[in-house]
Amino acid sequence: MKLGKSLFAIAFLTVFLAACQKQDAASSEKGPAERVGQQLDQAAARAGEQLNKAAEKAGQGLQEAGRQLQDKAAEAQKDNEKKEQ
Repeated sequence: MKLGKSLFAIAFLTVFLAACQKQDAASSEKGPAERVGQQLDQAAARAGEQLNKAAEKAGQGLQEAGRQLQDKAAEAQKDNEKKEQ
């Protein structure tokens, strides 16, 4: 009796594990939702790269504007000093 129960348990576990392996093999193919998710991830990565480039260009523009402002301020200060003399 114990031998019969043991054999039944072993057979059940073998079938159960084989079924799990079949599901794993079938799940290796990407479904439509997973493909869409992957495309969204790629699009988000590209958008992030574009935002970084735009932010870098904007930062460079602000630095140049700051330099020009400093130059104008220095010129104005020199002009003001000449007028006071």
